[in-house]
Amino acid sequence: MFLWYNVSMKRNRIILIIGIIGLAALIMMLNLTSPTEIGPLGVLLFFTTIYVVTFSVMAFIMQSFVKLAFKRSEFRGKDYLHAAVLAFGPIMILMARSFSVINLWTIGLIAAFLFLAEFLVAKRI
Repeated sequence: MFLWYNVSMKRNRIILIIGIIGLAALIMMLNLTSPTEIGPLGVLLFFTTIYVVTFSVMAFIMQSFVKLAFKRSEFRGKDYLHAAVLAFGPIMILMARSFSVINLWTIGLIAAFLFLAEFLVAKRI
């Protein structure tokens, strides 16, 4: 039990450090460049950085939810998968917003996709 707690704490530190580095990179990208001069690879890097930051935030929200709702002290690998799926939601909303197709139908499709992905993760492991 103690060994698992130690490994879990190391994972949490790594996720926190990667999230902070991603947030700093995102702030620098937003302040120093524009979408026209950054190019397609820069846009891909922008969305990837947003995903990393969102995953970091979702992992810590899920961890506190697991501690409060399920009264578990450990955060399992399956919980990281749930956080990874939920972190993709804001990316899909941002991509829909960039194409100017944000409406109730789009939000419903994104919610359905997230529900199906969460269901797949829950049944797979």
